[in-house]
Parts: sequence; C-alpha cells; structure tokens
Amino acid sequence: MSYVLSTLLPIFGLILTGFICRRTGRLGETAASELNRFVVWLSLPALLIKATALASIEQIWHPQFILVYSLSTLLVFAATLIWKRRSGRSLADSGLDALGAGYANTGYVGIPLCLFVLGEAGLQPALIATLIVVCVLFSIAIIVIETGLQTEGTALAAARKVGLALLKNPLVVSPLIGIFLNVAAVPIPDPALKFLTLLGEATTPCALVSLGAFLAHRHAGAAVGTTGLVLIKLVVHPLLTWFLAFKVFQLPAMWGHAAVLLSALPTGTGPFMLAEYYRREGALVSRTILLSTIGSLFTLSFYLYLYF
Repeated sequence: MSYVLSTLLPIFGLILTGFICRRTGRLGETAASELNRFVVWLSLPALLIKATALASIEQIWHPQFILVYSLSTLLVFAATLIWKRRSGRSLADSGLDALGAGYANTGYVGIPLCLFVLGEAGLQPALIATLIVVCVLFSIAIIVIETGLQTEGTALAAARKVGLALLKNPLVVSPLIGIFLNVAAVPIPDPALKFLTLLGEATTPCALVSLGAFLAHRHAGAAVGTTGLVLIKLVVHPLLTWFLAFKVFQLPAMWGHAAVLLSALPTGTGPFMLAEYYRREGALVSRTILLSTIGSLFTLSFYLYLYF
C-alpha cells in the first residue's frame, strides 16, 4: 500500500501544481494547450522513438500475454465506443470516451508498480503493455476520431483524408520511426540518444501539469458520464483481463498477475492529449483521469492484498 501511495501521490502532486498555478494566475489561459502541444509534438514522440528503437525482441514478445492484454483492452474500447454512439455522442467524442475507458497509465504508473511487485521480471509485461496502449490502442482511437471529424462526401475521399491525417500525426509516426530503426538495426548516435532522453523525460511532468491547468478552468457539470467510464476502467477492464488470463489462456502466474495489474491502472493522460490536440471538449476525459487515479488507490490495493 505504501508503495502504491508513493507512486500515485507524485502524480496527484503534479496535477495539483498545474491546478494551483492556473487558478492563481502563475500559468496563463493558454498554458494547458501550449504544454500539451509540447508533449504531443516533441516530448512524447521522442519517448516513443527511443522505446521502440531500443526494445529487444525478447522484451516485447510473449504471444499469450500480448493476446490477453490486447484482447481485453480492445474489447473494452469497442464496447464503450458502441455504448457512447448509441447514447447519442458523436463518433469523434465517442472515440475519446472509449480511449478513456481503455487507456491504462502503463508508462507513468505501470512500469514502476510492476517492478516493485514482480521484480525485474515485471519490466517485460509492463513494456509490452505500454507499447500496446500507446502504439496500437492510441492509433485505433486516432483513426476513429479522424474518421468522425471528416466531412467528405464519399468513403474513398474520407479514407484518403484520414490516411493523410494519420501520416501527419506525430503520435503515429514516431513509433513507426522507432520500429524501423529497430528492425533495420540502425544505431542511434549517442548525442541523438541523449537528445531523445532529455525530451522524453519531460513528458510526464508536462502532461500532468497541463492536465491540472485544464481542470482549473473547466466546470464540473460538463463531465456527465464520468462514473461509467471510471467503473469500466477500474472494474470491468481488470475483471475481463483476469478471466482471459487465468480462465481462458492460463498464463503463468507472474504474467497473469501483471496483466491484471496493468489493466487495473487508472486512465493515462493520452485521451486528454488527444482532446486538446483535436480541440474537443475534454472535461469528461480529464475527470475520468483524475477520478480513476483516485479510485485506483483502492482497487490496486485490494488486488495486491488478495494475491500478494
């Protein structure tokens, strides 16, 4: 419990810092948007390029775990997308909501948590889950959002416009660059690696301070439906993963527990970044991030108490 608290409290601290700075005028009205642009266009792409370029095949290849985590995450995303569309939300906003329900905070919370609970072996499932969430789920969500935003008259024209938009999106292009460097065995020069490292390390504080600044000037009434998304993220997602991991695919204990822990994580800042990037109303996803982070203190502690 103490480690979970020590991991999550700094995250709250950064969000609170952004909130206080915005409320007291230390950060201006456009601070959330500008910080988010820095994350989307510079720091997060640098992090993704470095992670995908340096990952070894042994670190990212465990077929059953990949299947379990991908299946549970994508099922949650698809079910939430259908639910939101049937409730009258636009396709673009439904895609953001669905991302909020399935986008686990694997990078900021999952990696240190798995290392503490499972030891050095926990780094492998945490890295795999991070790549699935950031590269696969994020890309699918971007496709859904881009499709929802297109107004072209024909399916072919809309598909062409979506494709061009994806090719211009730094969060899609950057992992592809890293994968290419990895597969082609192209070494990253030391100065370039240090450059990517410095930029990448700015992702966490900037994203969370940006989120806090955003929360400081949004009204609570704009976030109707938060409870449902938080329950899906903290209860439905880990329960579905537990069922797939232990009852269907019968993963080894370490990999199974890692899958559940990584599914039980709170919503990461990715949905908020996309909401800002596409200029969509972000009150719902931002409160989902905040409330799921608070709730995860209890759900993660409960699972750790039961199985460790």
